[in-house]
Amino acid sequence: MPKKFEFSNLFLNLFFIVLSVVVILPFLLVVSVSLTNEKALAQDGYRFFPKTFSLDAYRYLLDAPEMLVRAYGVTVMVTVAGALLGLLLTAMTAYVISRPDYRYNRITTFYVFFTMLFSGGLVPSYILMTQYLHLKDNLLALILPILLSPFNIMVMKGFMSKIPLEIIESAKIDGAREFRIFFRIILPLSTPALATLGLLISFAYWNEWFNAMLYIDDPNKVPLQLLLVRTLNSIEFLTSNSEFAQQLGIDLASFPNNSARMAIAVLAGGPMLIIFPFFQRFFVKGLTVGSLKG
Repeated sequence: MPKKFEFSNLFLNLFFIVLSVVVILPFLLVVSVSLTNEKALAQDGYRFFPKTFSLDAYRYLLDAPEMLVRAYGVTVMVTVAGALLGLLLTAMTAYVISRPDYRYNRITTFYVFFTMLFSGGLVPSYILMTQYLHLKDNLLALILPILLSPFNIMVMKGFMSKIPLEIIESAKIDGAREFRIFFRIILPLSTPALATLGLLISFAYWNEWFNAMLYIDDPNKVPLQLLLVRTLNSIEFLTSNSEFAQQLGIDLASFPNNSARMAIAVLAGGPMLIIFPFFQRFFVKGLTVGSLKG
């Protein structure tokens, strides 16, 4: 029996080591390509170690650093505000529908689930945001569309439904009202799920650019992802219009085409890669505990 356990443990360790390598190697290749000279890429292809080290891609992207810093600031502000507010509303909604003593429990749960299957569509959403809410060129237009996710509500409900009702009843006997029960008892007990969903919501806000493309025209309010998308489109335009690039005095032979694309991926995803390890233990616990019965 001990030998069988050791073998299975060894197999699992090897499996996750291989899985980690498969995940890490592409990212290392992206970083390497972003630091490689464009001519070397054309001659030798992609390498895990730059044959000719170059920072041309980052110089091109950082040509206007104030614009990039401003875009980072907008993205960070939207991500923090959206994640905190979205997490609060998600937890409050999930807590209500997780209470077995709530009379309309099933109806409300079905209503939340139904919105996960169907949506109003792009045109009604655009009309609502611009004509009725008047949020054109407003940062709220980046926060409100993805503030609540039915999937996140259902995950949080699955976690909170495992909290014994006796805890809530005993708190009521001691004189605690609903808001105090929620903020002083339920939220501390739901820390793993809150950390997990907070990370997912933060990823959603950090990677969002489509809503910014629809509602943001002010260059001072452009988030990071939209700025990088526009930069990528500019690179594609220059590489596909050589005559226009020559008029601007750009040498396409040394222009950081592929390396700039990889540098964009590094600039866009780097900060979240640094944050993720701090939430990893909550991430795993929150998903597993919220999916078990008993």
